[in-house]
Amino acid sequence: MKVASSQEADAVKLPSAEVYGKQPIVPIPDQPHPPGSAYYIMLGRALNGLTRRDQVVIATKAFYPVGGEWPNSGGLSRKRLLHAIDDSLTRLGTDYIDLYQIHRFDPDTPIEETLETLHDIVKSGKARYIGASSMFAWQFMKMLAAADAHGWTRFISMQNHYNLIYREEEREMLPLCLDEGVGVIPWSPLARGFLSGTRERGERTADTTRSKTDQYAKELYYSDVDFTIAERVVELARAREVKPAQIALAWLLAKPGVTAPIVGATKLSHLDDAVGALQVRLTEDEIACLEEPYQPLKILGHS
Repeated sequence: MKVASSQEADAVKLPSAEVYGKQPIVPIPDQPHPPGSAYYIMLGRALNGLTRRDQVVIATKAFYPVGGEWPNSGGLSRKRLLHAIDDSLTRLGTDYIDLYQIHRFDPDTPIEETLETLHDIVKSGKARYIGASSMFAWQFMKMLAAADAHGWTRFISMQNHYNLIYREEEREMLPLCLDEGVGVIPWSPLARGFLSGTRERGERTADTTRSKTDQYAKELYYSDVDFTIAERVVELARAREVKPAQIALAWLLAKPGVTAPIVGATKLSHLDDAVGALQVRLTEDEIACLEEPYQPLKILGHS
């Protein structure tokens, strides 16, 4: 199983979010679960059956509505967050979360309300640390400053949209995280499979399940420049006799401030490729060749 293989590779961070995989699952008798993610429940079962709790790092996020939309079904209000953390613990079958993240910035809730609630969650022992995800750098700085001013728990991580074909985070968010001592754990490091060597110029889908079903990827990527960058990744991978995904991950891992990319795996070979990227070191000329075609983009991935 992938959980066991992750352990063997020392890849022990297991990310999840309330909004992932909303399909129902057959419940364990006498163990009712709150509405929401089947993925959560299956992950919790796997963890409880295959590993010790202190050998893994569980990260999860709150913000998006789960099980329908009504007042307080989403967002970062105190009412919402206190329900969300309890629901997450129940679904995962654990008594604490290692890294509890806010999935997006909530413009409808005072940041002090959100931050104090997250602080209370940490002090209660239900979460060890807190992190944030995609937002503008000025929003993140306001939250960091407010936490410092009140003596509340500080964010230790930023899970942002960052890869070879989307580099707008280099303008403000990455310098901010470096200056503030916040770890960066980018999502979509392979651009939702676009940098894995399976996309052909002019084609909207490849022969993979994800490319055929992932409409969001088509909103983020597939420009001519994106294909040019992906082609350079493939060319360099051939020259280095490694996988394209390993080149894309090696580029990301070489960036200052990046702690660990969030890598998705639907096959064990994907996990092997990701681990193998740790052994790939790119030269300055190789990095320059990969980066040269990039053109500025509008902000993507905050919705």
